[in-house]
Amino acid sequence: MDDEQRKDEETQDEGDGAAGPVSDTTSSPTGDDPASSPPAADASEEAPSEEVADEQPSEEGGDGGPSEEVTEDPVAEEVTSSEADQEVEETEEPAAEEAPREEPQAEEKKKDVIPGADLEPILVEPDKPELSAEEKARLEAEEEEKARREAELTATADTDTAAASRAPAKMEKGSRFLATGKRKSSIARVTLLPGNGKITINKRDLEEFFPRPLHQTMAKQPLVVSGYEGNVDVRVRVHGGGISGQAGAVRHGIARALTEIDSELRGDLKRRGFLTRDARVKERRKAGLKKARKRPQFSKR
Repeated sequence: MDDEQRKDEETQDEGDGAAGPVSDTTSSPTGDDPASSPPAADASEEAPSEEVADEQPSEEGGDGGPSEEVTEDPVAEEVTSSEADQEVEETEEPAAEEAPREEPQAEEKKKDVIPGADLEPILVEPDKPELSAEEKARLEAEEEEKARREAELTATADTDTAAASRAPAKMEKGSRFLATGKRKSSIARVTLLPGNGKITINKRDLEEFFPRPLHQTMAKQPLVVSGYEGNVDVRVRVHGGGISGQAGAVRHGIARALTEIDSELRGDLKRRGFLTRDARVKERRKAGLKKARKRPQFSKR
């Protein structure tokens, strides 16, 4: 064997020039066939496939690896959560079933009975701002002062009318005495007729047209002074102005009509101011002004 090895080595040394590559491919230190051994790349490609094949049965078989623990925990949690949800739903189902049973009854009651029909109506007054104690006291004082002035005016009117009285003149049946009375912007057309002392203003009674006693007394003053109250009927048509102005116009018209009946009454009526025309009419507004004489504020800059 040693001789044969030496011969082989000699032959290899002689043929290193051309046959070197061939000797490398043909001979191998192990003596194996080169065709039977696969290349390195093929071996690397085949190795993962074998590993995957080895891992698949381990996953499918469930030998107790870490993959089995990961898959088992969510399932257990889902099972427990589903059981808890079922218990909650079972507890809530009776309450949900009871609610719809009560709603139809309430709807039936609403349909049958009108809401609020059994309640008594309450008068709702409009909301007014609450006044302080000072404002309330001021309003009360103003009302008291107004009532006192009206009482004084009515008392003076009664004393003036009772001071002078004389026998009325005789009036022919069917006679009429016309006169026009004015005060401020009110105009009254007065007609005196023989009668029982009835006074009508715009086809209404004196008390209805002038509800305040002061205006009633003012309108009747000339008749009381002259003594014709209850002896003549008075018909009046009045327009313009306010209530106070209309009452003064009626008094002025009656006084003028009485002077037509008896001229001697002029002195007494004149002395008491029943024949004096009150011409205090509101002044008209001028162009460029806010009111009759009120001017807008001047600003230099």
